[in-house]
Amino acid sequence: MASALKNLSAYNESDMPSAAEMSFGIAVADWNAHITHALYEGCVEALLKHGALPENIHTMQVPGSFELPAACRLLLSSKKMDAVIALGCVIQGETNHNEYINHAVANGLVQLSLATGIPCIFGVLTPNNEQQALDRAGGVHGNKGVEAAATAIRMAALKKESGTPKKRIGF
Repeated sequence: MASALKNLSAYNESDMPSAAEMSFGIAVADWNAHITHALYEGCVEALLKHGALPENIHTMQVPGSFELPAACRLLLSSKKMDAVIALGCVIQGETNHNEYINHAVANGLVQLSLATGIPCIFGVLTPNNEQQALDRAGGVHGNKGVEAAATAIRMAALKKESGTPKKRIGF
C-alpha cells in the first residue's frame, strides 16, 4: 500500500495558491468524533496557514458520514463558497455497511460538484480498523484533513484561473 511509504500530508507549500480571497465550507461527521474532529482541526489549520480568513470558513456538523453530501449542499446553498470539504471516517466492520456509505458519499459529492461547478472535496477516511484511521488523523501518515484543505485550495484556484462562467443553474 502506497500510504505505508509516506506521510500523506506532505506537499510542496511553495506551490500552494493563497487562500486569502477564498471562502470554504467544511462538513464534518460526528461519528468517530475523536478521529473526525482531528481531521477538522488539521483542515482548518491548513486553510488558515495558507491565508484563509476565519470568517470565510463555515462549518456544519452532521451525525455521520452518510449525511455529508447533504450538508455540503446546504453549505453551498447558504453562502458563496469556492470549495466545500467533507470530513468523515467510516471504519470497516463486520458487515458491508462501509462500502455502501463510502460509495454513497463519494457519488453524492461528485454529483454535487458537477451540478454546482464548485469543488466538493472527499476527506473521508475509509480504513480497515481504528488504528489505520488514527494513523491518518494526525498520526504516522499525517492528517487527511490537511490534504483535503490543500486540495480545496488548489481546486478553488484552478476554478478561478479557468475563467468558469459565474452564472449557474440551480441553487
